[in-house]
Amino acid sequence: MLLLSFMLLYQRRIAAVINALAMQGAILAAAAAWQGFVQAAPQLYLTALIALAAKAVLIPLALRLAIRRLDLHRAAETALGIGPSLMAGVALVALAILVVLPITAGAHAIAREDMALALSVVLLGMLMMITRRNAILQVVGLMSMENGLILAAVGVTGMPLVVELSTAALVMVLLVVAGVFVFQIRERFDTVDIGLVEPHRGEQP
Repeated sequence: MLLLSFMLLYQRRIAAVINALAMQGAILAAAAAWQGFVQAAPQLYLTALIALAAKAVLIPLALRLAIRRLDLHRAAETALGIGPSLMAGVALVALAILVVLPITAGAHAIAREDMALALSVVLLGMLMMITRRNAILQVVGLMSMENGLILAAVGVTGMPLVVELSTAALVMVLLVVAGVFVFQIRERFDTVDIGLVEPHRGEQP
Protein backbone atom coordinates (compact mmCIF):
# COMPACT_ATOMS: atom_id res chain seq x y z
CA MET A 1 0.00 0.00 0.00
CA LEU A 2 2.88 2.34 0.73
CA LEU A 3 4.46 1.70 -2.67
CA LEU A 4 1.11 2.33 -4.34
CA SER A 5 0.83 5.63 -2.45
CA PHE A 6 4.10 6.64 -4.10
CA MET A 7 2.68 5.48 -7.43
CA LEU A 8 -0.27 7.82 -6.89
CA LEU A 9 2.18 10.68 -6.40
CA TYR A 10 4.26 9.64 -9.42
CA GLN A 11 1.50 9.16 -11.97
CA ARG A 12 0.32 12.10 -14.06
CA ARG A 13 -2.38 10.42 -16.13
CA ILE A 14 -5.75 10.34 -14.43
CA ALA A 15 -6.63 6.83 -15.59
CA ALA A 16 -3.34 5.44 -14.23
CA VAL A 17 -3.97 7.13 -10.88
CA ILE A 18 -7.40 5.50 -10.60
CA ASN A 19 -5.90 2.10 -11.49
CA ALA A 20 -3.33 2.53 -8.71
CA LEU A 21 -6.12 3.47 -6.28
CA ALA A 22 -8.02 0.30 -7.21
CA MET A 23 -4.88 -1.79 -6.61
CA GLN A 24 -4.41 -0.10 -3.24
CA GLY A 25 -8.01 -0.96 -2.33
CA ALA A 26 -7.46 -4.61 -3.28
CA ILE A 27 -4.33 -4.81 -1.14
CA LEU A 28 -6.20 -3.16 1.75
CA ALA A 29 -8.83 -5.90 1.48
CA ALA A 30 -6.09 -8.55 1.54
CA ALA A 31 -4.50 -6.88 4.58
CA ALA A 32 -7.83 -6.83 6.43
CA ALA A 33 -8.41 -10.52 5.63
CA TRP A 34 -4.90 -11.40 6.82
CA GLN A 35 -5.46 -9.49 10.07
CA GLY A 36 -8.73 -11.34 10.50
CA PHE A 37 -6.82 -14.61 10.27
CA VAL A 38 -3.95 -13.52 12.55
CA GLN A 39 -6.21 -11.98 15.20
CA ALA A 40 -8.89 -14.68 14.91
CA ALA A 41 -11.38 -11.85 14.34
CA PRO A 42 -14.14 -12.92 11.92
CA GLN A 43 -15.51 -9.36 11.69
CA LEU A 44 -12.39 -8.34 9.79
CA TYR A 45 -13.40 -10.67 6.97
CA LEU A 46 -16.49 -8.48 6.56
CA THR A 47 -14.24 -5.42 6.51
CA ALA A 48 -12.13 -7.11 3.83
CA LEU A 49 -15.19 -7.93 1.73
CA ILE A 50 -16.50 -4.36 1.97
CA ALA A 51 -13.07 -2.94 1.12
CA LEU A 52 -12.76 -5.23 -1.89
CA ALA A 53 -16.20 -4.36 -3.23
CA ALA A 54 -16.11 -0.62 -2.51
CA LYS A 55 -12.47 0.35 -2.90
CA ALA A 56 -11.24 -2.06 -5.54
CA VAL A 57 -14.38 -2.07 -7.71
CA LEU A 58 -17.17 0.42 -7.03
CA ILE A 59 -15.27 3.62 -6.23
CA PRO A 60 -12.75 3.24 -9.09
CA LEU A 61 -15.65 2.48 -11.42
CA ALA A 62 -17.48 5.61 -10.25
CA LEU A 63 -14.34 7.69 -10.78
CA ARG A 64 -13.86 6.25 -14.28
CA LEU A 65 -17.47 7.13 -15.12
CA ALA A 66 -16.86 10.63 -13.78
CA ILE A 67 -13.76 11.22 -15.90
CA ARG A 68 -15.61 9.85 -18.93
CA ARG A 69 -18.50 12.21 -18.30
CA LEU A 70 -16.13 15.13 -17.71
CA ASP A 71 -13.98 14.07 -20.69
CA LEU A 72 -10.76 13.99 -18.65
CA HIS A 73 -8.33 11.58 -20.28
CA ARG A 74 -5.12 13.59 -20.38
CA ALA A 75 -2.36 14.15 -17.86
CA ALA A 76 -3.15 16.43 -14.94
CA GLU A 77 -1.00 19.33 -13.82
CA THR A 78 0.59 19.31 -10.37
CA ALA A 79 1.17 22.23 -8.02
CA LEU A 80 4.53 20.62 -7.19
CA GLY A 81 6.72 18.68 -9.58
CA ILE A 82 6.86 14.89 -9.50
CA GLY A 83 10.44 14.82 -8.19
CA PRO A 84 9.83 17.25 -5.29
CA SER A 85 6.56 15.45 -4.51
CA LEU A 86 8.36 12.10 -4.18
CA MET A 87 11.08 13.67 -2.04
CA ALA A 88 8.44 15.20 0.21
CA GLY A 89 6.75 11.79 0.37
CA VAL A 90 9.98 10.13 1.55
CA ALA A 91 10.34 12.82 4.22
CA LEU A 92 6.76 12.19 5.39
CA VAL A 93 7.39 8.44 5.65
CA ALA A 94 10.48 9.14 7.75
CA LEU A 95 8.41 11.49 9.92
CA ALA A 96 5.72 8.82 10.40
CA ILE A 97 8.35 6.29 11.50
CA LEU A 98 9.97 8.75 13.90
CA VAL A 99 6.58 9.62 15.43
CA VAL A 100 5.00 6.17 15.67
CA LEU A 101 7.84 3.87 16.70
CA PRO A 102 8.83 5.70 19.94
CA ILE A 103 5.24 6.01 21.22
CA THR A 104 4.47 2.33 20.48
CA ALA A 105 7.63 0.97 22.09
CA GLY A 106 5.68 -1.48 24.25
CA ALA A 107 3.65 -2.93 21.38
CA HIS A 108 4.41 -5.92 19.19
CA ALA A 109 6.99 -5.20 16.49
CA ILE A 110 4.64 -6.02 13.61
CA ALA A 111 1.88 -3.83 15.10
CA ARG A 112 4.35 -0.94 15.39
CA GLU A 113 5.36 -1.34 11.75
CA ASP A 114 1.71 -1.54 10.69
CA MET A 115 0.92 1.73 12.44
CA ALA A 116 3.96 3.46 10.94
CA LEU A 117 3.01 2.30 7.43
CA ALA A 118 -0.63 3.26 7.94
CA LEU A 119 0.32 6.77 9.06
CA SER A 120 2.66 7.02 6.07
CA VAL A 121 -0.22 6.16 3.70
CA VAL A 122 -2.41 8.80 5.39
CA LEU A 123 0.28 11.47 5.08
CA LEU A 124 1.00 10.60 1.44
CA GLY A 125 -2.72 10.84 0.65
CA MET A 126 -2.75 14.27 2.28
CA LEU A 127 0.32 15.25 0.25
CA MET A 128 -1.47 14.21 -2.93
CA MET A 129 -4.44 16.39 -2.05
CA ILE A 130 -2.08 19.33 -1.54
CA THR A 131 0.07 18.88 -4.65
CA ARG A 132 -2.60 18.05 -7.24
CA ARG A 133 -4.53 20.84 -8.91
CA ASN A 134 -7.14 18.53 -10.42
CA ALA A 135 -10.25 18.10 -8.23
CA ILE A 136 -10.70 14.45 -9.26
CA LEU A 137 -7.17 13.63 -8.14
CA GLN A 138 -7.76 15.41 -4.86
CA VAL A 139 -10.69 13.06 -4.32
CA VAL A 140 -8.31 10.16 -5.01
CA GLY A 141 -5.96 11.58 -2.38
CA LEU A 142 -8.85 11.68 0.10
CA MET A 143 -9.67 8.03 -0.61
CA SER A 144 -6.01 7.07 -0.17
CA MET A 145 -6.02 8.80 3.21
CA GLU A 146 -9.05 6.75 4.21
CA ASN A 147 -7.29 3.57 3.10
CA GLY A 148 -4.50 4.42 5.53
CA LEU A 149 -6.99 5.01 8.35
CA ILE A 150 -8.66 1.65 7.75
CA LEU A 151 -5.27 -0.06 7.55
CA ALA A 152 -4.46 1.39 10.98
CA ALA A 153 -7.85 0.32 12.37
CA VAL A 154 -7.59 -3.30 11.21
CA GLY A 155 -4.05 -3.55 12.57
CA VAL A 156 -5.17 -2.79 16.13
CA THR A 157 -6.21 -5.93 17.99
CA GLY A 158 -9.74 -5.72 19.38
CA MET A 159 -10.82 -2.69 17.36
CA PRO A 160 -14.65 -2.80 17.17
CA LEU A 161 -16.09 -3.27 13.71
CA VAL A 162 -18.40 -0.30 14.22
CA VAL A 163 -15.38 2.02 14.50
CA GLU A 164 -13.97 0.81 11.19
CA LEU A 165 -17.31 1.05 9.40
CA SER A 166 -18.11 4.47 10.83
CA THR A 167 -14.74 5.77 9.66
CA ALA A 168 -15.39 4.39 6.18
CA ALA A 169 -18.93 5.83 6.15
CA LEU A 170 -17.65 9.28 7.13
CA VAL A 171 -15.15 9.36 4.28
CA MET A 172 -17.79 8.04 1.87
CA VAL A 173 -19.95 11.03 2.78
CA LEU A 174 -16.96 13.29 2.13
CA LEU A 175 -16.49 11.53 -1.21
CA VAL A 176 -20.08 12.33 -2.23
CA VAL A 177 -19.63 15.97 -1.20
CA ALA A 178 -16.35 16.13 -3.12
CA GLY A 179 -18.07 14.63 -6.18
CA VAL A 180 -20.75 17.31 -6.09
CA PHE A 181 -18.00 19.92 -5.70
CA VAL A 182 -16.16 18.57 -8.75
CA PHE A 183 -19.24 18.67 -10.98
CA GLN A 184 -20.12 22.16 -9.78
CA ILE A 185 -16.62 23.36 -10.71
CA ARG A 186 -16.92 21.71 -14.12
CA GLU A 187 -20.33 23.22 -14.76
CA ARG A 188 -19.31 26.74 -13.76
CA PHE A 189 -15.72 26.95 -15.06
CA ASP A 190 -15.66 24.19 -17.73
CA THR A 191 -12.64 22.64 -16.02
CA VAL A 192 -11.75 20.77 -12.84
CA ASP A 193 -8.47 22.64 -12.29
CA ILE A 194 -8.97 24.27 -8.90
CA GLY A 195 -6.37 26.90 -9.75
CA LEU A 196 -9.09 28.79 -11.61
CA VAL A 197 -11.15 28.98 -8.42
CA GLU A 198 -8.54 30.97 -6.50
CA PRO A 199 -9.39 34.41 -7.97
CA HIS A 200 -13.04 33.85 -7.01
CA ARG A 201 -11.96 33.24 -3.41
CA GLY A 202 -10.19 36.59 -3.31
CA GLU A 203 -6.73 35.08 -3.79
CA GLN A 204 -4.13 36.30 -6.21
CA PRO A 205 -3.83 34.21 -9.42
